[in-house]
Amino acid sequence: MKLKIDNEADALYLTLDESDAVESEEVSPGIIVDYNADNHVVGIEMLYLSKRTPKLDTGRLLFEMSPASHSPELVDTNMSKS
Repeated sequence: MKLKIDNEADALYLTLDESDAVESEEVSPGIIVDYNADNHVVGIEMLYLSKRTPKLDTGRLLFEMSPASHSPELVDTNMSKS
């Protein structure tokens, strides 16, 4: 899984699968879901990111992971802006 933030395009893209997208569907204004040949979701794009989350600091993102024991771990990841 990959998360890419494109500041110039003002967009976020979440890659769920590395297979090629063959179809896209705008499920909500500015939210696009990409599907592969097997009709599985391979990516999700969010446009107009700065308008949706005006206080977002793209240089610092926090990921929450819940292991099987259901005790949440927080992983603090500093990501450089791309």
